[in-house]
Amino acid sequence: MRIAIFGWGSLIWDRRDLPITGDWQRGGPVLPIEFGRISRSGGRAGCLTLVIDEQYGANVTTRFAHSPRTNLDSAIADLRTREGTSSGRIGYVNLVRNTEREYARQQHPHACDAIKAWAEAQRLEAVVWTALPSNFEEVAHRPFSVEAAVQYLKALVEPAKSRALEYLQKAPPEVMTPVRTAAMDAGWLQDEPGFARMTP
Repeated sequence: MRIAIFGWGSLIWDRRDLPITGDWQRGGPVLPIEFGRISRSGGRAGCLTLVIDEQYGANVTTRFAHSPRTNLDSAIADLRTREGTSSGRIGYVNLVRNTEREYARQQHPHACDAIKAWAEAQRLEAVVWTALPSNFEEVAHRPFSVEAAVQYLKALVEPAKSRALEYLQKAPPEVMTPVRTAAMDAGWLQDEPGFARMTP
């Protein structure tokens, strides 16, 4: 079974023990991505992390890598371990059996359609991705907006603030979302080759 893994955030620069064949490649499906989740785990605690968000996300061309696994359950387990989450929060599409993760379908149905179409065009047999939702309102106690995210970042104290800004800085240059653009406009991030600021 030919299986691909999608990445758009820390998986790209910090895949840890996640097994992949070769390196991350550009040209994955275009998905709505935003810094809409507040991490509560380990070294990323307090960081705004990237998730698929069909309400607030910007269309971003994701990256992909091939899994060395030929069994879908094993590929799911690999990503689950890297992300420190449950298998139920790992999205998948199995094109051989025409099955998918129902949770991911509930969270981002249009993204699931785009993922499936991309996988079919690539002649893959399965794909997996992290399907964690935004938890901004739950953790920050206010609805998500770019302004709310900026205020959240401003209010962070060290070392959480430095970690959060490092996460924003290290995201792939093509992942230019409204929150990242606002952070650049605030002077918190350094311009790097490949950055393409969003325009109104």
